[in-house]
Amino acid sequence: MNIIVTGGTRGIGMQAALALSADKSNRVLIIGRDSEAVERVCNSAAHDNIRGIVYDLREIEKSGKSLLASINEHFTTVDRLVNNAGFLVNKRFDSISQEEIRQTMETNFFAPAFLVKLLLPLFVSGSHIVNIGSMGGFQGSTKFPGLSVYSASKAALACLSESLATELKDFGISVNCLAPGAVQTDMLAEAFPGYKAPVSAREMGNYIAGFTLTGHKLINGKVIPVAGSNPD
Repeated sequence: MNIIVTGGTRGIGMQAALALSADKSNRVLIIGRDSEAVERVCNSAAHDNIRGIVYDLREIEKSGKSLLASINEHFTTVDRLVNNAGFLVNKRFDSISQEEIRQTMETNFFAPAFLVKLLLPLFVSGSHIVNIGSMGGFQGSTKFPGLSVYSASKAALACLSESLATELKDFGISVNCLAPGAVQTDMLAEAFPGYKAPVSAREMGNYIAGFTLTGHKLINGKVIPVAGSNPD
């Protein structure tokens, strides 16, 4: 099975990639910005079945063709895509900059949307796209101050997931969105110093990996909260 994981160099993306690579019949391709981190994760695979592409997904609108060419060096078809790469800044709306708003939307919404569009010719019947949202973007959940833009970007991704599931159903492509609560990752620690999340990156990564492989057999077009309580 050919699997792509974005943001696969740390946190839940890295853990999901490693969990997916536990099956030696899977071939996992991670996309990340840090070349050393990409190499480190590739070298951590139990079966030497993780490969990496060093790429900043915020550039996909400008250089998507070069990214596709790099992907085609590894895969001619794609069975699973985990859109995990994310950007989080903890600032109240009256102090967040326009550049930070733009970067949040580019990373959390435009990049996964453009990547799905780019990969459409490679998906096969039975493919599963898993977009990683957030409880902050889950309608009706408690919202944290300082995460207005982040939550809005994840809400957009959730709605896109529901819509794409309808559009791609006739092609045999399933699309779902997982909305985790707080998970102990470097990104969370940077945004909320001193906060201890109730779920580890490995626990969430393992859950995402399992859902990516088989969740679409019973579920399609759904935004699924993955949290023990509201909001986390």
